[in-house]
Amino acid sequence: MSAITDFLYSVLSGINGVVQNYGVAIIIFTVLMRLICLPFDYRSRKGMRKMSAVQPKIAELQKKYQNDPKKLQQKQAELMRKEGYNPLSGCLPMLLTWPLMIAMFAAMRAIANERLAMQAFQYLAGETDIITSAEHFLWVKNIWMTDSPFTSIAPDLRSLQILTQDVWQKAYGLLSEGQLQSVTAAIAGVSDQALDFATRESMQVSVQNIVAALQNVPAYTQAIAAVPGWSNLNALIFTITLYQQYNGLLILPVAAGVAQILQTKYNPQLKEQQNVQPASGQGQGMNNFMKYFFPILSVYFCLSSNAGFALYWVTSTAVMWVQSIVLTKVFEKQEAKKATAVNGEGSVK
Repeated sequence: MSAITDFLYSVLSGINGVVQNYGVAIIIFTVLMRLICLPFDYRSRKGMRKMSAVQPKIAELQKKYQNDPKKLQQKQAELMRKEGYNPLSGCLPMLLTWPLMIAMFAAMRAIANERLAMQAFQYLAGETDIITSAEHFLWVKNIWMTDSPFTSIAPDLRSLQILTQDVWQKAYGLLSEGQLQSVTAAIAGVSDQALDFATRESMQVSVQNIVAALQNVPAYTQAIAAVPGWSNLNALIFTITLYQQYNGLLILPVAAGVAQILQTKYNPQLKEQQNVQPASGQGQGMNNFMKYFFPILSVYFCLSSNAGFALYWVTSTAVMWVQSIVLTKVFEKQEAKKATAVNGEGSVK
């Protein structure tokens, strides 16, 4: 898995090297990943449609042999062989894409975490061009922070504390000699301990010193300053702060929820799944619950993650929706062509 993650990390970094914008790079990267998964999606959808066509015959067998389970199992097996259908053909292709998806998330997370650590070091080094043009995306000022007016443009305490030892160690190793001297001088102002990321314990102490030193950097304190009177406000079960240099406008989280609603409502693939396993009673109630649950969950995920992840989520949902519509058109043409050929022969051989 590490090899795949490293490869995808290089791919995303390489795309950014060409387009010089991580937001555009993530969009291209997401579309590329969906194209790679397209053959698996195709096989899965084809299996699902086959199951949808076979389902009425299975229902007839279940009704006919409801008192003879052994006979029912035999007849179902015969039907599957006759129709050339494998029950695993609907889900197995999608399962094969999971390692790739997990590696893709890991690669995106690795880049995001490293950039946050580097931004913290750059603030300590007294640099001015900390959040580069490559990390702006339309209304989002820092793509590695959440798209929200309730998130600062600079990495906050929570964001820095969740970074792991290997992330800090790698970012620290990427500093130039001049940056190292400036960062060391800034740390010396709050502690006599040098930065050390060799162990988890030393990393925790170093991060505490980094956070303390950042409080002495005017550019950083301005970047995380709250609007007067809008700090730590209670909103239902949340505590929010409105920042002077806010990072976004909540567009991506809202877009993620809207995209999920549209996909759930108009996705032909969901109709095929319902044909395979028609819901009634409690099952129908669960389907209705999911229609509202998944959009809310999408918004939550995007509010809990950086704007880069939210951009991926919106792009992936939109691509999958379009892909589902296109595949449905392809399957309908294939089935219509097959039906025409059968009718032309006059009988099924």
